[in-house]
Amino acid sequence: MPAPFGPTSFGRAPFGTAPFGIEPLPALLVEPLVRAALVEDLGRAGDITTVAVVPPDARFQGAIVARQPGVVAGIETAAIAIRLVDPSVRIAIERPDGEAVGPGDAVMRLDGPARAVITAERVALNFLCHLSGIATATAGLVAAARPHAARITCTRKTTPGLRALEKHAVRAGGGVSHRFGLDDGVLIKDNHIAVAGSVAEAVRRARQAVGHMVKVEVEVDDLDQLAEALAEGPDAVLLDNMGPDLLRQAVALIAGRATSEASGRITAATIGAIAASGVDIISAGWITHSAPALDLGLDAD
Repeated sequence: MPAPFGPTSFGRAPFGTAPFGIEPLPALLVEPLVRAALVEDLGRAGDITTVAVVPPDARFQGAIVARQPGVVAGIETAAIAIRLVDPSVRIAIERPDGEAVGPGDAVMRLDGPARAVITAERVALNFLCHLSGIATATAGLVAAARPHAARITCTRKTTPGLRALEKHAVRAGGGVSHRFGLDDGVLIKDNHIAVAGSVAEAVRRARQAVGHMVKVEVEVDDLDQLAEALAEGPDAVLLDNMGPDLLRQAVALIAGRATSEASGRITAATIGAIAASGVDIISAGWITHSAPALDLGLDAD
């Protein structure tokens, strides 16, 4: 079992390869998502509570602060939310995406009109807490998989409309991305095989249909299917719901002829043994669809 998360669990030294200072997504991609969230929250009449309670000339000085240890992701979404409400708010980013935080650490400092900051607060924190939770969950798996070479990847099990943000958060946590969509790689799964008639036939059809730049991966459930798949030369094989012993046999059978990916029931408790089997990739859908939010809050000075 990996050690519980603590202030040093997410630092540069333990991970080594964590992408500190990871490049933010282009604002052109992020801004429409944040704008839609603000429009949803403001409704038909705007923030009637803040307008009623906060004087128009009131100033806010404070910070978004971590309440628990983790890894930051989505800092630009929070900044964009605040700037969309009022671009005059001064924003100082203290912890960029990919950096570790502990309780009490300031992630972002704010100075500007109080109405704007308070109105944008919930949308900014919704994005930041959710995406930082994904980065933190990913970082936990990355830590638990050490010292083995397996890389941690997400899947297409993402929140509709937020895939780019959530996959960015996985990278901030030290993971890598699987397919972004159905159009950037072939992944032959059980239902494809059932309709095609066999693993071999499905792989052959895929090879004939796509160009040389498109990789072909096929999901297999046992060693017989794996042997059938390998005969057709796929680029990667997804070893679905195999235990560590079976994974070791599968890796030995693959013998470097294809990239090996383990998937199914991946947790911090099981990932060490799975990584020790020698697989190249370990994919986990829950790091995007079920990761708990990281607790961050807005505190006035």
